[in-house]
Order: sequence, then C-alpha cells, then structure tokens
Amino acid sequence: MSGRPCVAGTRVRVMDVVGAWKAGVPEEELPQYFSTRSLTLSEIHAALTYYYDHQEEIDAALAEDADLGRQAERERAQAGC
Repeated sequence: MSGRPCVAGTRVRVMDVVGAWKAGVPEEELPQYFSTRSLTLSEIHAALTYYYDHQEEIDAALAEDADLGRQAERERAQAGC
C-alpha cells in the first residue's frame, strides 16, 4: 500500500475517489466506479469530506502520482516500447 488515506474498510484511496470526481464521474456513478467493491454514497461523501479537510495533502498526492505517470511514459518512450 502507498500509505495514502483510504475509505475505511477498503483499499480505495481517498485520492482515487477525488480523482474520479474531478474527472467528471457523476456522483451517482461513483459508488460502482471502483473495481474492489461498490462504495456507499456515505463512503463517497466521507472521502470527499476528508478531501476538503486535507485538500493540500490530497492535491499534492494527486500531483505526485501524475508526475510519476509522466515520468514512466517518458522512460517507456526512451526505451522504445
């Protein structure tokens, strides 16, 4: 695990809920969006509440993941894959 905050009792990271929400996944679709198990609307709202209480931390984690993804793409392109 990444050590990132997760929805209680799941492996779904708060930042994944936030990322899907920011990407425009409609609220009514968010509970079924994650493959590990469906989340309840209460769990979705708890994740978003956590985000609003820790927005700087979650936004930094999202940016870090995006940077890692871009770095991996550059490395694949340089390797010719």
